[in-house]
Amino acid sequence: MTSVNWNFTPTCIGSLPFIDPAEAVDLVLSETKGVPFWPQLPQRGFNENMYAQFSYHLPGVRIDSRRKKVTVDLDNYDPENFYMDILSDNLDSFQYREEYFAGFFEFMRRELPPETVAVKGQVTGPVSAGLQIFDKEGKAALYDDSYGEIIRKNLNMMARWQEARLREKCPRTIMFIDEPYLSLMGTPFASIKKQQAIDWINEVMEGLQGIRGIHCCGNTDWPTILATDIDILSLDSYEYGHTISLYPAEVKAFIERGGSIAWGGIPNSEEAFRHETNQSLLTQVTGHVERLAAKGIDLETLLERSMLTPQCGLGGLSERAMAGPILRSLTDLSSLLRNHYRLEE
Repeated sequence: MTSVNWNFTPTCIGSLPFIDPAEAVDLVLSETKGVPFWPQLPQRGFNENMYAQFSYHLPGVRIDSRRKKVTVDLDNYDPENFYMDILSDNLDSFQYREEYFAGFFEFMRRELPPETVAVKGQVTGPVSAGLQIFDKEGKAALYDDSYGEIIRKNLNMMARWQEARLREKCPRTIMFIDEPYLSLMGTPFASIKKQQAIDWINEVMEGLQGIRGIHCCGNTDWPTILATDIDILSLDSYEYGHTISLYPAEVKAFIERGGSIAWGGIPNSEEAFRHETNQSLLTQVTGHVERLAAKGIDLETLLERSMLTPQCGLGGLSERAMAGPILRSLTDLSSLLRNHYRLEE
């Protein structure tokens, strides 16, 4: 496991509410200089929806922008060429297209800030992707063993291609697997076993060279997530930060083997954000941290291994102008936390 002393370095989950990729990347590079990220831009259209972005290489897939659905006829697809590319480890067959990844390509054209210590990318997770790709009967493709494997292998190749490109800009990379639907694990909406989730997530991360993280924006089975091969656990601590302290033994083992926590301490909705101040957010994040410390986790190590993010992506903001204040609050809160705990910049 790769560990870094983050000291509440700020970054973001992935999406921003812009149509113009240049405007989005300008904001990224001005407000997240330590760990800049390439932005997903779902308001540009369904092509930039994360399930569409990471599906178009799949055999037999149909991306329906009008209905905003990704579908596949499981009785009528040919995986031969797909598996030939997998077996030959042909990453270039999984390269990105700018019409799906405008923010990525704009980011790649830019110079990084001198303060950059890592660059962050993201890929959709296998559980969430599998639940949002549907067969012709409307059933999630996740439950088809053969196609579920294809989804995972596609995500792995697309993640590795992305990481290789990001490493050309910065030698230290972070790749997040975004898994919003992991919070449904064990329910009728996602009837998968814990070991399946662990194995599938690890399969998508296999072969990645840099730091590996996972983001889940709901309350989920944290011990299962911590049992994967991740280096960073990213959670929505604004809503669910208290839940991680229910598992001190698992968190302690994760931290001691080099793991980090990205605290999603900034609300990503206009209404919630307007009701908070930097001081109220500081009180909330320090409360979560100190609750873990009170349960036997070394505070100094926990602080070193803490990052800071919004609670989830910002792509759903209805007021585009709110993205700037939220990211500025993110960087301000990072500084407040460092001052509070007397951490180095």
